[in-house]
Amino acid sequence: MLEPLRQGLPPLDPAAVSDAASCALPARYEAVGDARRFTRGTLDQWELGDRFDDVALVVSELVTNALRHAMPGTGAVNGHVNNGHAAEQNPPVRLHLMRWTERLVCAVRDPSQDSPVARDSEDFSAESGRGLFLVDSFSDSWGWHPLAGTLGGKVVWALFRLQPHSAE
Repeated sequence: MLEPLRQGLPPLDPAAVSDAASCALPARYEAVGDARRFTRGTLDQWELGDRFDDVALVVSELVTNALRHAMPGTGAVNGHVNNGHAAEQNPPVRLHLMRWTERLVCAVRDPSQDSPVARDSEDFSAESGRGLFLVDSFSDSWGWHPLAGTLGGKVVWALFRLQPHSAE
């Protein structure tokens, strides 16, 4: 499941992944709060609660962008009418958190293959650009990658460098 997400990430040793967690998010704006709660619980479990503020801000922006720009308001996904059944098997938006010894990656998958980068100066796009500016400011790096095959869509990821834990 995580292999397609790694395609767009900077080189990381897949064998060195120490933890991974993911959650499906419904196509509604309340999902941003769900994503933050999931992130809080996961980071606490991984003893990374001290990174919550920065990571949660980035997760919020990535999930908001996925819901705002990748999910048409008409109930259609990629131009096809969503009958509900396909959405249950393959949720439209999914948050993945992956931890390596010295890195944490937050990745949000959505059904659109459109670039997450603002293309023009319209207010709507400018608002999106400000969100991506926050992602860029609070993470060590970020990017996106289209997904191929049955998943389709894209994944937008943000990487955080972690300090190695010292023995206390």
